[in-house]
Amino acid sequence: MIADLKPYTEYKDSGSRWLQNVPAHWEVRKLRTLIRRQNGRNRPELPLLSVAREKGVFVRSLTDAGENHNVIPEDLSNYKVALIGNLVINKMKAWQGSMGIAPCDGIVSPAYFVFDFDIADRAFGQALLRSKPYVSHFGQASDGVRVGQWDLTIAGMRQIPVLVPPPAEQAAIVRFLDWANRRLERAIRAKRRVIALLNEQKQVIIHRAVTRGLDPSVPLKPSGIPWLGDIPQNFKRTKLGRVCVSIRDGTHNPPPALPGIHRLLSVRNVVNGHFVVRDDDRTMTSSAFAELQRSYTVRRGDVVIAIVGATTGKSAVVGEMRDVTVQRSLAILRPNSMLIDSGFLNLLISSRVVQSQIKQIMDKYAAQPGIYLNELSGLQMVYPSMTEQASIVAHVRDATGPLNTAISRLEREIDLLREYRTRLIADVVTGKLDVREAAAQLPEEPTPDTPEEDADLIIDSEAADEELAV
Repeated sequence: MIADLKPYTEYKDSGSRWLQNVPAHWEVRKLRTLIRRQNGRNRPELPLLSVAREKGVFVRSLTDAGENHNVIPEDLSNYKVALIGNLVINKMKAWQGSMGIAPCDGIVSPAYFVFDFDIADRAFGQALLRSKPYVSHFGQASDGVRVGQWDLTIAGMRQIPVLVPPPAEQAAIVRFLDWANRRLERAIRAKRRVIALLNEQKQVIIHRAVTRGLDPSVPLKPSGIPWLGDIPQNFKRTKLGRVCVSIRDGTHNPPPALPGIHRLLSVRNVVNGHFVVRDDDRTMTSSAFAELQRSYTVRRGDVVIAIVGATTGKSAVVGEMRDVTVQRSLAILRPNSMLIDSGFLNLLISSRVVQSQIKQIMDKYAAQPGIYLNELSGLQMVYPSMTEQASIVAHVRDATGPLNTAISRLEREIDLLREYRTRLIADVVTGKLDVREAAAQLPEEPTPDTPEEDADLIIDSEAADEELAV
């Protein structure tokens, strides 16, 4: 059905280089004519709402470790009231599409904009304003020193052109996009389930290798760790801090006064257990980098682990030939090269041996997931000789190589499905494709699927950069 969609028969110039031509019968209005700013406050009993780039506006969970948990003040009387159907915009992330329609009455950060949105179908309005062409419009209407600090201006926002199809057509567009999204989401979820199974297989391989070694004939001895059980006789038990030269976060030393561009490592930028710098990595100029005030430079062979937020516990070996810098939500482990191999340490951290301990610690800090450096240093671990460590690393690399290849392929397929969905939404809401006939032919469907939370959901908030750009 999607492949059969055609353009409209008649178009006109929208006056926007990003929207280009639009259906001739659609209105093009300035956003200022459709919104009325709302500043109601003093309703702390209402549920707390948040805004995410991939999720729109949603009721914030105070216990879900998958969300970014900024400190919430005890006094919420200054938080803005957002009534059901209001348009809520995170003004610092509007250029990313961080806005949406409030699903219920609630309160939002005082830093957000709240508007009454005068459009026939608010679901259409939300899809339109969050579509790719509007990322450019909201970016143009934002000012700031650098991208991560852009701030939406009211004056610029008021001039954004908004496409307004007839009400019945708005409803048809929403119906069609709901149908298309359900099918794409099913395909994405199916691929995620396969990825989860492959990751489970990897975990079994890694856990057995780092806790039992490669020779099944080696006699075992009690590990002294109740939840671990027996370990090979030649393995040693210790704490993480005793096999590292140093364990520190990225906030100690003033940054070097270096000219040029500074690259930042991210916990999302991992290939087969190594951090890599790619062309699309975020960078900072020297002046912007100086604003960090404190940072720490990592070296090739360091193991870096996220210690704040939803990615806590994710680790990788720094594989860069040149120095790169990290921020405070990463801890840098510098292994003692006489005792432990970087690759083995990284495998051990990713195994259930360490991850179960990290989870136990994180459960104590539900309001702000993370782990302190002294707790990191005290994690229990076991390890063999350096020679056996190298053999284990090589064995795991070979055994998990096909699994990593399959996971990478599936992740790429998911990325392509998302890109396709983004393009489809943009083409439909801006009138490049006519879905009226297709929407009319759609069968009635049962209750829509409950979409799973996006595994790489980016929570937009005042501290998002600190959590995700580490």
